Amino acid sequence: MDRVFIDVRTSDLTLSEIFRHIESIQSDNPDLEIFLDGDRHAIVGRKRRASGAER
Repeated sequence: MDRVFIDVRTSDLTLSEIFRHIESIQSDNPDLEIFLDGDRHAIVGRKRRASGAER
């Protein structure tokens, strides 16, 4: 299940602040893929999938 970190619609953060938060989220959660979900209008994290080489 995806974890919502920042709801962009209700956030008063600037774009540069959002980028700083994303960097922090990535540092704190190396096992998650962090991305902007356009349907949810939010920055979310999802468990990384193993690539073919890692299986």
